[in-house]
Amino acid sequence: MRLTPLSTLSLLAAAIGFSLASTAQAARPEAPNLSNTEFQQCLDDLKNSSKFRGVNSSTFDNYRPTQPDPSVIQSLNYQPEFQKDVWDYLSVLVDKERVEDGIRAKRQWADTLRSIESRYGVKAEHVLGVWGVESNFGQTLGKKPLFESLATLSCFDRRQSYFQGEYANALKIVQNGDIAPNDMTGSWAGAFGQTQFMPSTFLELAVDFDGDGRRDLVNNVPDALASTANFLDNRGYRTGEPWGYEVKLPNGFWAASNRKDKKSISHWRNQGLTLANGNSLPSDLSSAGLLLPAGIEGPAFLVGKNFDTFYSYNASENYALAIAHLSDLITSENSSKTDFITAWPTDDPGISRQQAKDIQQALLNAGYDIGGVDGIIGDNTRTAIQQYQSSRGIFPADGRAGQKFHRQIMQGHVQPGSSRPSMPAPADRMGQLIQQQTTITPSNPSYASPSQPATSSNVRYRRVVGIDGVTRLVRVDEGS
Repeated sequence: MRLTPLSTLSLLAAAIGFSLASTAQAARPEAPNLSNTEFQQCLDDLKNSSKFRGVNSSTFDNYRPTQPDPSVIQSLNYQPEFQKDVWDYLSVLVDKERVEDGIRAKRQWADTLRSIESRYGVKAEHVLGVWGVESNFGQTLGKKPLFESLATLSCFDRRQSYFQGEYANALKIVQNGDIAPNDMTGSWAGAFGQTQFMPSTFLELAVDFDGDGRRDLVNNVPDALASTANFLDNRGYRTGEPWGYEVKLPNGFWAASNRKDKKSISHWRNQGLTLANGNSLPSDLSSAGLLLPAGIEGPAFLVGKNFDTFYSYNASENYALAIAHLSDLITSENSSKTDFITAWPTDDPGISRQQAKDIQQALLNAGYDIGGVDGIIGDNTRTAIQQYQSSRGIFPADGRAGQKFHRQIMQGHVQPGSSRPSMPAPADRMGQLIQQQTTITPSNPSYASPSQPATSSNVRYRRVVGIDGVTRLVRVDEGS
Protein backbone atom coordinates (compact mmCIF):
# COMPACT_ATOMS: atom_id res chain seq x y z
CA MET A 1 0.00 0.00 0.00
CA ARG A 2 1.42 3.37 -0.93
CA LEU A 3 0.98 5.58 2.13
CA THR A 4 1.81 9.25 2.22
CA PRO A 5 2.96 11.37 3.92
CA LEU A 6 5.46 9.36 5.92
CA SER A 7 4.06 10.62 9.23
CA THR A 8 0.92 8.59 8.59
CA LEU A 9 2.67 5.29 7.93
CA SER A 10 2.43 3.87 11.42
CA LEU A 11 -1.23 4.84 11.57
CA LEU A 12 -2.14 3.04 8.39
CA ALA A 13 0.06 -0.03 8.67
CA ALA A 14 -2.86 -2.01 10.08
CA ALA A 15 -4.55 -1.79 6.68
CA ILE A 16 -2.11 -4.36 5.36
CA GLY A 17 -3.68 -7.76 5.81
CA PHE A 18 -0.35 -9.50 6.39
CA SER A 19 0.84 -7.58 9.49
CA LEU A 20 -1.36 -8.82 12.30
CA ALA A 21 -0.59 -10.56 15.56
CA SER A 22 0.81 -14.05 15.88
CA THR A 23 1.66 -14.97 19.47
CA ALA A 24 -1.27 -13.26 21.12
CA GLN A 25 -4.26 -11.32 19.97
CA ALA A 26 -5.51 -8.04 21.33
CA ALA A 27 -9.25 -7.78 21.67
CA ARG A 28 -10.81 -6.20 18.61
CA PRO A 29 -12.76 -3.12 19.70
CA GLU A 30 -16.47 -2.97 19.17
CA ALA A 31 -17.66 -0.92 16.23
CA PRO A 32 -18.67 2.48 17.64
CA ASN A 33 -22.08 4.05 17.41
CA LEU A 34 -21.65 6.98 15.03
CA SER A 35 -24.21 9.76 14.82
CA ASN A 36 -25.46 10.21 11.28
CA THR A 37 -26.67 13.70 12.18
CA GLU A 38 -23.15 14.61 13.23
CA PHE A 39 -21.79 12.89 10.11
CA GLN A 40 -24.02 14.84 7.73
CA GLN A 41 -23.18 18.12 9.46
CA CYS A 42 -19.50 17.31 9.10
CA LEU A 43 -19.95 16.65 5.38
CA ASP A 44 -21.76 19.97 4.98
CA ASP A 45 -18.80 21.70 6.59
CA LEU A 46 -16.28 19.81 4.46
CA LYS A 47 -18.07 20.68 1.24
CA ASN A 48 -17.46 24.36 1.88
CA SER A 49 -13.93 24.01 3.28
CA SER A 50 -10.68 24.98 1.57
CA LYS A 51 -9.57 21.36 1.21
CA PHE A 52 -12.51 20.67 -1.11
CA ARG A 53 -12.10 23.82 -3.18
CA GLY A 54 -11.21 21.81 -6.29
CA VAL A 55 -14.20 19.46 -5.94
CA ASN A 56 -17.32 20.42 -7.85
CA SER A 57 -20.51 20.68 -5.80
CA SER A 58 -22.20 18.13 -8.05
CA THR A 59 -19.33 15.66 -7.62
CA PHE A 60 -19.46 16.01 -3.84
CA ASP A 61 -23.24 15.52 -3.77
CA ASN A 62 -23.31 12.61 -6.24
CA TYR A 63 -20.96 10.50 -4.14
CA ARG A 64 -21.89 11.72 -0.70
CA PRO A 65 -22.40 8.79 1.70
CA THR A 66 -25.79 8.53 3.34
CA GLN A 67 -24.40 6.85 6.47
CA PRO A 68 -20.97 6.59 8.15
CA ASP A 69 -19.19 3.24 8.26
CA PRO A 70 -18.35 2.32 11.89
CA SER A 71 -16.15 -0.58 10.79
CA VAL A 72 -13.41 1.72 9.50
CA ILE A 73 -13.14 3.38 12.93
CA GLN A 74 -12.99 -0.10 14.41
CA SER A 75 -10.10 -0.92 12.06
CA LEU A 76 -8.39 2.40 12.80
CA ASN A 77 -8.25 1.55 16.49
CA TYR A 78 -7.42 -2.12 16.15
CA GLN A 79 -3.77 -2.48 17.14
CA PRO A 80 -2.80 -6.13 17.80
CA GLU A 81 -0.53 -6.71 20.77
CA PHE A 82 2.20 -8.60 18.95
CA GLN A 83 3.65 -8.25 15.48
CA LYS A 84 4.45 -11.25 13.33
CA ASP A 85 7.95 -12.58 13.39
CA VAL A 86 9.73 -11.92 10.13
CA TRP A 87 9.62 -15.61 9.12
CA ASP A 88 5.84 -15.67 9.54
CA TYR A 89 5.50 -12.44 7.60
CA LEU A 90 7.60 -13.55 4.63
CA SER A 91 6.32 -17.12 4.44
CA VAL A 92 2.83 -15.87 3.53
CA LEU A 93 3.95 -13.15 1.14
CA VAL A 94 6.65 -15.11 -0.66
CA ASP A 95 5.56 -18.69 -1.23
CA LYS A 96 5.67 -21.10 -4.15
CA GLU A 97 2.24 -20.05 -5.36
CA ARG A 98 3.08 -16.34 -5.48
CA VAL A 99 6.41 -16.92 -7.21
CA GLU A 100 4.71 -19.03 -9.88
CA ASP A 101 2.05 -16.35 -10.33
CA GLY A 102 4.82 -13.78 -10.69
CA ILE A 103 6.63 -15.82 -13.34
CA ARG A 104 3.40 -16.12 -15.33
CA ALA A 105 2.77 -12.37 -14.99
CA LYS A 106 6.32 -11.66 -16.15
CA ARG A 107 5.76 -13.65 -19.32
CA GLN A 108 2.25 -12.34 -19.94
CA TRP A 109 3.27 -8.69 -19.62
CA ALA A 110 6.79 -9.00 -21.02
CA ASP A 111 6.39 -6.35 -23.74
CA THR A 112 4.77 -3.87 -21.37
CA LEU A 113 7.43 -4.44 -18.71
CA ARG A 114 10.23 -3.92 -21.22
CA SER A 115 8.68 -0.62 -22.26
CA ILE A 116 8.27 0.45 -18.63
CA GLU A 117 11.88 -0.47 -17.83
CA SER A 118 13.06 1.49 -20.86
CA ARG A 119 11.13 4.62 -19.86
CA TYR A 120 11.66 4.65 -16.08
CA GLY A 121 14.81 2.59 -15.62
CA VAL A 122 13.18 0.32 -13.05
CA LYS A 123 13.87 -3.39 -13.33
CA ALA A 124 10.78 -5.31 -14.44
CA GLU A 125 11.02 -7.83 -11.62
CA HIS A 126 11.15 -5.05 -9.02
CA VAL A 127 7.86 -3.71 -10.35
CA LEU A 128 6.45 -7.24 -10.26
CA GLY A 129 7.63 -7.63 -6.66
CA VAL A 130 5.54 -4.63 -5.62
CA TRP A 131 2.54 -5.84 -7.62
CA GLY A 132 2.74 -9.31 -6.07
CA VAL A 133 3.03 -8.10 -2.49
CA GLU A 134 0.39 -5.37 -2.80
CA SER A 135 -2.44 -7.22 -4.56
CA ASN A 136 -1.20 -10.72 -5.41
CA PHE A 137 -0.86 -9.61 -9.05
CA GLY A 138 -4.29 -8.01 -9.13
CA GLN A 139 -6.10 -10.98 -7.58
CA THR A 140 -6.75 -9.35 -4.21
CA LEU A 141 -8.14 -5.83 -4.35
CA GLY A 142 -9.84 -4.11 -1.44
CA LYS A 143 -13.63 -4.05 -1.41
CA LYS A 144 -14.41 -1.16 0.93
CA PRO A 145 -16.19 1.79 -0.77
CA LEU A 146 -13.57 4.54 -0.67
CA PHE A 147 -15.91 7.51 -0.43
CA GLU A 148 -17.74 6.01 2.53
CA SER A 149 -14.52 4.97 4.28
CA LEU A 150 -12.67 8.24 3.76
CA ALA A 151 -15.70 10.36 4.61
CA THR A 152 -16.13 8.49 7.89
CA LEU A 153 -12.44 8.82 8.74
CA SER A 154 -12.67 12.52 7.86
CA CYS A 155 -15.39 13.12 10.44
CA PHE A 156 -14.64 10.81 13.38
CA ASP A 157 -11.77 9.85 15.67
CA ARG A 158 -8.15 10.84 14.99
CA ARG A 159 -6.15 12.06 12.00
CA GLN A 160 -9.22 13.67 10.49
CA SER A 161 -7.23 16.38 8.70
CA TYR A 162 -5.16 13.82 6.81
CA PHE A 163 -8.16 11.76 5.75
CA GLN A 164 -10.06 14.87 4.68
CA GLY A 165 -7.32 15.55 2.16
CA GLU A 166 -7.48 11.97 0.88
CA TYR A 167 -11.28 12.15 0.65
CA ALA A 168 -11.07 15.32 -1.45
CA ASN A 169 -8.41 13.72 -3.67
CA ALA A 170 -10.53 10.60 -4.18
CA LEU A 171 -13.40 12.77 -5.39
CA LYS A 172 -11.04 14.60 -7.76
CA ILE A 173 -9.95 11.29 -9.30
CA VAL A 174 -13.54 10.49 -10.27
CA GLN A 175 -14.20 14.08 -11.27
CA ASN A 176 -11.22 13.94 -13.64
CA GLY A 177 -12.63 10.82 -15.27
CA ASP A 178 -9.65 8.58 -14.53
CA ILE A 179 -11.53 5.86 -12.67
CA ALA A 180 -15.21 4.91 -12.71
CA PRO A 181 -17.02 5.61 -9.41
CA ASN A 182 -17.95 1.95 -8.87
CA ASP A 183 -14.26 1.02 -9.12
CA MET A 184 -13.35 3.29 -6.23
CA THR A 185 -13.00 0.51 -3.69
CA GLY A 186 -9.98 -0.45 -1.62
CA SER A 187 -8.69 -0.84 1.91
CA TRP A 188 -10.44 0.66 4.92
CA ALA A 189 -7.74 3.37 4.97
CA GLY A 190 -8.24 4.44 1.35
CA ALA A 191 -5.52 2.66 -0.66
CA PHE A 192 -6.78 1.23 -3.94
CA GLY A 193 -5.82 -0.24 -7.27
CA GLN A 194 -3.49 -2.99 -8.47
CA THR A 195 -0.56 -1.56 -6.51
CA GLN A 196 -2.51 0.21 -3.76
CA PHE A 197 -1.98 3.94 -4.16
CA MET A 198 -3.48 6.45 -1.75
CA PRO A 199 -5.51 9.12 -3.61
CA SER A 200 -2.86 11.82 -3.00
CA THR A 201 -0.14 9.56 -4.43
CA PHE A 202 -2.38 8.80 -7.39
CA LEU A 203 -2.76 12.48 -8.25
CA GLU A 204 0.99 13.00 -7.89
CA LEU A 205 2.44 9.97 -9.66
CA ALA A 206 -0.16 7.89 -11.54
CA VAL A 207 0.47 7.77 -15.31
CA ASP A 208 -1.56 6.97 -18.42
CA PHE A 209 0.91 4.50 -19.92
CA ASP A 210 -1.24 3.10 -22.72
CA GLY A 211 -2.39 6.52 -23.91
CA ASP A 212 -6.14 5.96 -23.61
CA GLY A 213 -6.63 9.28 -21.81
CA ARG A 214 -7.25 7.77 -18.36
CA ARG A 215 -5.00 6.82 -15.46
CA ASP A 216 -6.77 3.66 -14.43
CA LEU A 217 -4.85 1.77 -11.77
CA VAL A 218 -7.76 -0.56 -11.06
CA ASN A 219 -8.50 -2.23 -14.40
CA ASN A 220 -5.52 -1.19 -16.54
CA VAL A 221 -2.41 -3.25 -15.74
CA PRO A 222 0.01 -1.18 -17.88
CA ASP A 223 -1.10 2.01 -16.13
CA ALA A 224 -0.73 0.39 -12.70
CA LEU A 225 2.73 -1.08 -13.36
CA ALA A 226 4.05 2.08 -15.00
CA SER A 227 2.74 4.18 -12.12
CA THR A 228 4.59 1.93 -9.69
CA ALA A 229 7.80 2.32 -11.68
CA ASN A 230 7.25 6.08 -11.74
CA PHE A 231 6.85 6.06 -7.96
CA LEU A 232 10.08 4.11 -7.41
CA ASP A 233 11.95 6.32 -9.86
CA ASN A 234 10.61 9.41 -8.10
CA ARG A 235 11.90 8.08 -4.78
CA GLY A 236 15.48 7.71 -6.01
CA TYR A 237 15.67 4.32 -7.71
CA ARG A 238 19.09 3.63 -9.27
CA THR A 239 18.97 1.97 -12.68
CA GLY A 240 21.21 -1.07 -13.01
CA GLU A 241 21.74 -1.60 -9.30
CA PRO A 242 20.38 -4.59 -7.39
CA TRP A 243 18.38 -4.00 -4.23
CA GLY A 244 21.12 -5.84 -2.37
CA TYR A 245 21.89 -9.47 -1.57
CA GLU A 246 21.97 -12.05 1.18
CA VAL A 247 25.39 -12.24 2.78
CA LYS A 248 27.36 -14.46 5.14
CA LEU A 249 28.90 -12.93 8.24
CA PRO A 250 32.36 -14.07 9.39
CA ASN A 251 32.72 -16.00 12.62
CA GLY A 252 32.75 -13.72 15.63
CA PHE A 253 31.34 -10.79 13.69
CA TRP A 254 29.01 -8.51 15.60
CA ALA A 255 27.06 -5.51 14.37
CA ALA A 256 23.69 -3.92 14.82
CA SER A 257 21.12 -3.91 12.04
CA ASN A 258 21.27 -0.46 10.46
CA ARG A 259 20.51 -0.32 6.76
CA LYS A 260 20.81 3.48 6.82
CA ASP A 261 24.49 3.35 7.80
CA LYS A 262 25.74 2.70 4.30
CA LYS A 263 29.37 1.81 3.64
CA SER A 264 31.31 0.98 0.51
CA ILE A 265 31.37 -2.62 -0.68
CA SER A 266 35.15 -2.63 -0.12
CA HIS A 267 34.46 -1.82 3.54
CA TRP A 268 32.24 -4.88 3.90
CA ARG A 269 34.77 -7.06 2.07
CA ASN A 270 37.43 -5.93 4.50
CA GLN A 271 35.10 -6.90 7.36
CA GLY A 272 35.04 -10.45 5.97
CA LEU A 273 31.52 -10.50 4.55
CA THR A 274 30.81 -12.65 1.49
CA LEU A 275 27.71 -13.57 -0.42
CA ALA A 276 25.63 -16.19 1.39
CA ASN A 277 26.98 -18.89 -0.93
CA GLY A 278 30.57 -17.96 -0.04
CA ASN A 279 31.41 -16.02 -3.20
CA SER A 280 33.05 -12.63 -3.03
CA LEU A 281 30.82 -9.56 -2.82
CA PRO A 282 30.16 -8.09 -6.28
CA SER A 283 30.85 -4.46 -7.13
CA ASP A 284 27.41 -3.51 -8.45
CA LEU A 285 26.34 -1.48 -5.40
CA SER A 286 27.76 1.96 -4.79
CA SER A 287 27.17 1.54 -1.05
CA ALA A 288 25.13 -0.69 1.24
CA GLY A 289 23.87 -0.97 4.80
CA LEU A 290 23.60 -4.09 6.91
CA LEU A 291 20.11 -5.47 7.54
CA LEU A 292 19.60 -8.17 10.21
CA PRO A 293 15.83 -8.70 10.38
CA ALA A 294 16.13 -11.54 12.92
CA GLY A 295 19.36 -10.58 14.62
CA ILE A 296 22.90 -11.81 14.16
CA GLU A 297 21.87 -15.50 14.07
CA GLY A 298 19.45 -15.15 11.16
CA PRO A 299 19.81 -14.28 7.47
CA ALA A 300 21.89 -11.15 6.86
CA PHE A 301 21.65 -8.71 3.97
CA LEU A 302 23.52 -5.82 2.47
CA VAL A 303 20.95 -3.43 1.03
CA GLY A 304 21.34 -0.41 -1.20
CA LYS A 305 19.32 2.54 -2.38
CA ASN A 306 16.78 0.48 -4.31
CA PHE A 307 15.84 -1.38 -1.14
CA ASP A 308 15.17 2.05 0.37
CA THR A 309 12.75 2.83 -2.46
CA PHE A 310 10.83 -0.36 -1.65
CA TYR A 311 10.75 0.78 1.97
CA SER A 312 9.37 4.17 0.93
CA TYR A 313 6.37 2.39 -0.59
CA ASN A 314 5.46 1.30 2.93
CA ALA A 315 7.63 1.98 5.96
CA SER A 316 8.45 -1.58 6.95
CA GLU A 317 11.77 -3.34 6.46
CA ASN A 318 10.03 -6.71 6.39
CA TYR A 319 7.71 -5.41 3.69
CA ALA A 320 10.65 -4.16 1.61
CA LEU A 321 12.44 -7.48 2.10
CA ALA A 322 9.36 -9.33 0.84
CA ILE A 323 9.39 -7.26 -2.36
CA ALA A 324 13.14 -7.79 -2.76
CA HIS A 325 13.00 -11.54 -2.18
CA LEU A 326 9.97 -12.06 -4.42
CA SER A 327 11.61 -10.07 -7.21
CA ASP A 328 14.75 -12.23 -6.99
CA LEU A 329 12.77 -15.46 -7.21
CA ILE A 330 10.80 -14.16 -10.20
CA THR A 331 14.10 -13.15 -11.85
CA SER A 332 15.57 -16.64 -11.38
CA GLU A 333 12.19 -18.22 -12.26
CA ASN A 334 12.70 -20.72 -9.47
CA SER A 335 9.75 -21.50 -7.23
CA SER A 336 11.11 -24.75 -5.82
CA LYS A 337 12.91 -23.10 -2.90
CA THR A 338 11.65 -19.85 -1.41
CA ASP A 339 13.84 -19.85 1.73
CA PHE A 340 17.02 -17.84 2.14
CA ILE A 341 20.33 -19.71 2.27
CA THR A 342 20.71 -19.00 5.99
CA ALA A 343 17.85 -20.43 8.03
CA TRP A 344 15.73 -18.30 10.34
CA PRO A 345 16.66 -18.72 14.03
CA THR A 346 13.55 -20.72 14.92
CA ASP A 347 12.52 -24.34 15.15
CA ASP A 348 9.01 -23.44 14.00
CA PRO A 349 9.10 -21.53 10.69
CA GLY A 350 6.10 -19.88 9.08
CA ILE A 351 3.64 -21.49 6.72
CA SER A 352 2.66 -20.94 3.11
CA ARG A 353 -0.82 -19.89 2.03
CA GLN A 354 -1.56 -23.47 0.96
CA GLN A 355 -0.61 -24.71 4.41
CA ALA A 356 -2.83 -22.00 5.90
CA LYS A 357 -5.68 -23.38 3.79
CA ASP A 358 -4.86 -26.90 5.01
CA ILE A 359 -5.16 -25.69 8.62
CA GLN A 360 -8.44 -23.90 7.96
CA GLN A 361 -9.97 -26.93 6.27
CA ALA A 362 -8.83 -29.19 9.11
CA LEU A 363 -10.40 -26.81 11.64
CA LEU A 364 -13.66 -26.84 9.69
CA ASN A 365 -13.55 -30.63 9.58
CA ALA A 366 -13.04 -30.63 13.36
CA GLY A 367 -16.21 -28.58 13.80
CA TYR A 368 -14.85 -25.05 14.21
CA ASP A 369 -16.95 -22.35 12.61
CA ILE A 370 -14.22 -20.13 11.12
CA GLY A 371 -15.95 -19.07 7.91
CA GLY A 372 -14.34 -19.86 4.57
CA VAL A 373 -11.01 -21.32 3.51
CA ASP A 374 -8.99 -18.43 2.07
CA GLY A 375 -5.42 -18.97 3.27
CA ILE A 376 -5.54 -15.85 5.45
CA ILE A 377 -5.01 -16.51 9.15
CA GLY A 378 -7.39 -13.95 10.62
CA ASP A 379 -9.06 -13.49 13.98
CA ASN A 380 -11.52 -16.38 13.62
CA THR A 381 -8.83 -18.84 12.57
CA ARG A 382 -6.44 -17.75 15.34
CA THR A 383 -9.19 -18.13 17.94
CA ALA A 384 -10.03 -21.60 16.64
CA ILE A 385 -6.36 -22.60 16.70
CA GLN A 386 -6.09 -21.44 20.30
CA GLN A 387 -9.19 -23.43 21.27
CA TYR A 388 -7.90 -26.50 19.44
CA GLN A 389 -4.55 -26.20 21.21
CA SER A 390 -6.14 -25.78 24.64
CA SER A 391 -8.54 -28.68 24.21
CA ARG A 392 -5.72 -31.03 23.21
CA GLY A 393 -3.08 -29.99 25.70
CA ILE A 394 -0.87 -28.25 23.15
CA PHE A 395 1.15 -25.51 24.84
CA PRO A 396 1.62 -22.70 24.47
CA ALA A 397 -1.95 -22.24 23.30
CA ASP A 398 -1.00 -19.09 21.44
CA GLY A 399 -3.19 -19.32 18.34
CA ARG A 400 -0.16 -19.21 16.05
CA ALA A 401 -0.23 -21.09 12.77
CA GLY A 402 3.33 -22.35 12.28
CA GLN A 403 4.90 -25.47 10.81
CA LYS A 404 4.52 -27.35 14.10
CA PHE A 405 0.81 -26.68 14.33
CA HIS A 406 0.37 -27.56 10.67
CA ARG A 407 1.89 -30.97 11.36
CA GLN A 408 -0.13 -31.41 14.56
CA ILE A 409 -3.51 -30.72 13.03
CA MET A 410 -2.81 -32.61 9.80
CA GLN A 411 -1.56 -35.71 11.62
CA GLY A 412 -3.74 -35.46 14.73
CA HIS A 413 -2.29 -34.44 18.09
CA VAL A 414 -1.62 -37.42 20.38
CA GLN A 415 -1.69 -36.89 24.13
CA PRO A 416 1.12 -38.52 26.18
CA GLY A 417 0.21 -42.13 26.83
CA SER A 418 -2.52 -42.14 24.24
CA SER A 419 -2.56 -44.17 21.06
CA ARG A 420 -4.88 -41.92 19.11
CA PRO A 421 -5.72 -38.23 18.81
CA SER A 422 -7.69 -36.93 21.75
CA MET A 423 -11.00 -35.24 20.97
CA PRO A 424 -12.51 -32.43 23.01
CA ALA A 425 -15.33 -33.20 25.37
CA PRO A 426 -18.74 -32.02 24.15
CA ALA A 427 -19.53 -28.46 25.18
CA ASP A 428 -16.24 -27.95 26.97
CA ARG A 429 -15.28 -24.65 28.54
CA MET A 430 -13.68 -23.33 25.32
CA GLY A 431 -16.96 -23.55 23.50
CA GLN A 432 -15.56 -26.35 21.34
CA LEU A 433 -17.91 -27.76 18.76
CA ILE A 434 -18.39 -31.47 18.33
CA GLN A 435 -19.12 -33.13 15.05
CA GLN A 436 -20.47 -36.22 13.41
CA GLN A 437 -20.12 -37.06 9.76
CA THR A 438 -22.96 -38.73 7.95
CA THR A 439 -24.12 -39.51 4.46
CA ILE A 440 -27.43 -37.97 3.43
CA THR A 441 -29.49 -40.18 1.20
CA PRO A 442 -33.14 -40.16 0.14
CA SER A 443 -33.71 -42.99 2.61
CA ASN A 444 -32.08 -41.08 5.42
CA PRO A 445 -33.90 -37.74 5.29
CA SER A 446 -33.77 -36.99 8.98
CA TYR A 447 -30.37 -35.34 8.62
CA ALA A 448 -31.42 -33.05 5.79
CA SER A 449 -32.14 -29.38 6.36
CA PRO A 450 -34.52 -27.12 4.44
CA SER A 451 -31.58 -25.15 3.05
CA GLN A 452 -29.62 -28.27 2.08
CA PRO A 453 -32.05 -30.94 0.87
CA ALA A 454 -30.83 -34.44 0.22
CA THR A 455 -30.70 -34.96 -3.52
CA SER A 456 -27.95 -37.52 -4.13
CA SER A 457 -26.92 -40.81 -2.60
CA ASN A 458 -23.28 -39.72 -2.39
CA VAL A 459 -23.74 -36.24 -0.96
CA ARG A 460 -21.96 -36.03 2.40
CA TYR A 461 -22.43 -33.50 5.15
CA ARG A 462 -20.79 -32.87 8.48
CA ARG A 463 -23.27 -32.46 11.33
CA VAL A 464 -21.96 -29.70 13.61
CA VAL A 465 -23.57 -29.25 17.04
CA GLY A 466 -22.73 -26.16 19.04
CA ILE A 467 -22.92 -25.77 22.80
CA ASP A 468 -25.99 -23.63 22.26
CA GLY A 469 -27.73 -26.71 20.88
CA VAL A 470 -27.89 -25.38 17.32
CA THR A 471 -27.23 -28.04 14.70
CA ARG A 472 -25.79 -27.14 11.30
CA LEU A 473 -24.99 -29.35 8.34
CA VAL A 474 -21.84 -28.49 6.40
CA ARG A 475 -21.41 -30.10 3.00
CA VAL A 476 -18.00 -31.80 2.76
CA ASP A 477 -18.07 -33.74 -0.53
CA GLU A 478 -16.89 -30.63 -2.37
CA GLY A 479 -14.38 -29.59 0.26
CA SER A 480 -16.60 -26.80 1.55
